[in-house]
Amino acid sequence: MVALRKAGSSWAEGERFFDREVELDELAARVRDGTHTLLTAQRRMGKTSLVRELLRRLEEEGRFETVFVDLEDAAEPADAIAEIGVQSRSLQGAWLRIKSGFANVLSEVSERVDTLAVADVRVKLRAGIDSGNWRQRGDAVFAALADNERPTVLAIDELPILVNRLLKGYDYRVTPERRQAVDEFLSWLRKCVQAHQGRVSVIVSGSVGLEPILRQAGLSGHANIFSPFDLKPWDEETAVACLTALAETYGLDLPRTVCEDMCRRLRCQIPHHVQQFFDNLDLHLKRTDRRDATLEDVERIYTGDMLGARGQLGLQHYEDRLRMVLGNEGYRVALEILTEAAVNGGRLSDEVVDRYRGDFPVQARTSKPDGADPVPAEEVLYVLEHDGYLTRRSGGYRFVSGLLEDWWRLRHGGWWHARHGGRPGFVE
Repeated sequence: MVALRKAGSSWAEGERFFDREVELDELAARVRDGTHTLLTAQRRMGKTSLVRELLRRLEEEGRFETVFVDLEDAAEPADAIAEIGVQSRSLQGAWLRIKSGFANVLSEVSERVDTLAVADVRVKLRAGIDSGNWRQRGDAVFAALADNERPTVLAIDELPILVNRLLKGYDYRVTPERRQAVDEFLSWLRKCVQAHQGRVSVIVSGSVGLEPILRQAGLSGHANIFSPFDLKPWDEETAVACLTALAETYGLDLPRTVCEDMCRRLRCQIPHHVQQFFDNLDLHLKRTDRRDATLEDVERIYTGDMLGARGQLGLQHYEDRLRMVLGNEGYRVALEILTEAAVNGGRLSDEVVDRYRGDFPVQARTSKPDGADPVPAEEVLYVLEHDGYLTRRSGGYRFVSGLLEDWWRLRHGGWWHARHGGRPGFVE
């Protein structure tokens, strides 16, 4: 058995990849069937790792070409097309066809374009794409991928972020012009995917959900071409098995009771959080020149590291993504809802939820076309549930992650109690 190594903050593949065999088999079956997939899950669930490992295994089989594209920094369709083009350099036939299509902008470096750094090639390709020709350029890139001897699997990470940026700009305002831009881009993508069915299989993923963004714009139909695939958290047994395997690799004595206590505190076994917990525990034991972990160590690491300054960056990202999807006004509503849940045992009763629906009704969106009014609570709740912050339970909602709940309470509970006097939010 290969020793399990730490994945760190990047994606995990090969011998760093743990579990998910069922999900890998299902995704591989979808690729072979020509199904286009929308991979959904809350943050840090391992979507990128799953897709990267899938592509690695498909390449090993020798039946598919694979291309992985990250659109987190893309601001418009031209950026996305340039990124797909530059990431296709490993596909010899496709790259030759792409170079031919961009001959006018690559002419000055034609003899050495294959040796240029990725960033330099990206700049060159992007220079040849503008608002008037991005569809034609994109059509040519997709055609180049489809004309390979073997079918191509195109994995597009962070497409939802690009769509959200197109829809709301950097001021988080939905305008008719921006809505039209999203409609045009996704209509083009749909056309390309349908035109090359069986030759290009597309997997879309992202750190925010695509469906809530499209729903805000009234463009939900654009997601229909993709078959949803919900990536669930590990169950406790899998998380304990991961912790045990890591402990064996790094020479720790990690009793099952300690593993179970770590899982209990996390509550939702998000792979990154499980491995981050182990990493912090391993570092603590090294500093104290010990190899045996105790429940006292778990308490210290959870409160001092997971919820402390060193754990802030990853959890802060949850807030940043909420603001990105909901805008400033919607984020204020989400902040109220999540903080009231956090200070009341992680729960909200239906009565409290109904109060928010009354304070922020659906009609709030209708008075100003620029979306400056408070975002309806119904829309905020949909995003919070879809993206894994809250889950629906009998009688109300509950935080999914114990770690996020505890962190949110520490971060925002003070002002909440000062403003509201700790009013009850959930009745058992």
